Amino acid sequence: MRALAILCQRNEGAFLLDWIAHHQAVGFTDFLVYSNSCQDGSDTLLDRLAARGIVAHVHNYGPYDAGGIQFTALKDAAEHPLTRAADWILPLDIDEFVNIHVGDRSLPALLAALPEATAITLTWRLFGNGGIARYADNPVPQQFTRAAPSVMGWPWRAAMFKTLYANDGTYRKPGVHRPRDPDPTRIAAARWFDGEGRELPSEFHTKRLFSPFGRPNHRLVQLNHYPLGAMESYVLKADRGRAVHSDHLLGLDYWVERNFNTDEDRSILALAPAVAARRAALTEDPDTARLHAETVAWRHARFDALMLQEPFRALMGRLLMTPPSQPVTPDALRFLYAYANRARDQ
Repeated sequence: MRALAILCQRNEGAFLLDWIAHHQAVGFTDFLVYSNSCQDGSDTLLDRLAARGIVAHVHNYGPYDAGGIQFTALKDAAEHPLTRAADWILPLDIDEFVNIHVGDRSLPALLAALPEATAITLTWRLFGNGGIARYADNPVPQQFTRAAPSVMGWPWRAAMFKTLYANDGTYRKPGVHRPRDPDPTRIAAARWFDGEGRELPSEFHTKRLFSPFGRPNHRLVQLNHYPLGAMESYVLKADRGRAVHSDHLLGLDYWVERNFNTDEDRSILALAPAVAARRAALTEDPDTARLHAETVAWRHARFDALMLQEPFRALMGRLLMTPPSQPVTPDALRFLYAYANRARDQ
C-alpha cells in the first residue's frame, strides 16, 4: 500500500524532520512537499531530502490561482506522479500530526478497523500553548500535551477535519480539508466514516468541512492540531501570514480560539520511540543535519529581528498577558447558537 501525505509550507523548515519522521512511523510511504518564498532555508533542506529520495519537493513559485498559494499547490499535486500512484491520500499542514488509537497505531491498523471506508475524516483536537514562551528545537508533540476537551461545542473550528481518502477515482483532486472534483458516476458508491467509526451521511460526500458538534469524534483516530506552538513561534507565524489567506494578519483572535489547555493528551507519544529512530536516520546525513540546524538558527534570528518592531513586540506582550482559553459554558453556548441560527435563517 502506498500512502501519500501532501504538505505545503513556508519558513517552517525547523519542524520538517520531526513531522516527516512522525508520519513515516505512522505508515505514510510518500511525501509530496510544496514550498514557496522561503527565507529560512527550508527549500534547500527539502531539496536535500528529495535528493535522498525521502520526499518529492516542488518549488511553488506561482503564478497563483485566485484561491491562493495552497490551492495552487494542491491543483498541481493532482497531476503529480506520486498522487497518481497513491492508494490513499491525506493533505496536511506542518502543525498537524496523525494520531491513531487502534492496533499498533499505524495507518494499516486504522484501515483494517474501517475496511469499508473509502474516506475517513480526521477531526482536529486542538492543542494549546501550555504557557511555553520560548521556541526550542524539540518535537512538537512532546512539548505540547495540553489540549482542548475532546468534545467541544464552540468554536466551530475545533471540529474541523482533514480527509484521508482512497485514490480510487471517486475524487480527482486533493483539497485542503476534503477531496475535490468528484466523479458523478462514482460518488454514490463513496463510503465516508468518521474518527469514531460511524458511517457519515451522503452530504459529506460532496460538502462539509467539520464534524457534528457536541459528540466524540476520536475513538479510532484524531488529528492532533498544534496551531500555536511556543509564543515565539506564534510571532513568526504572524509574520508569515495564514496558510490559506496569507494576507490576513494573525492576532489574539486566532490565539484565543485555539489556546485550550484544560485536558492532557499524551496518547501520540506511544509512537515516540519509533519516531525518534526515524528522526535519527534522517540526520545521519551530515548535509541534512547542517541544513536543519540552519533553519533553527534562522528562527531564533528572525524572532530577534521582529522583536525590534513595535507591532510584533506588542503581540508578544499580549501573548504573555493572555490566560488560557476556557470552554464556553452550556448557557453561553445556547446563547451563541441562538444567534448563529438566527443569522443562518436570515
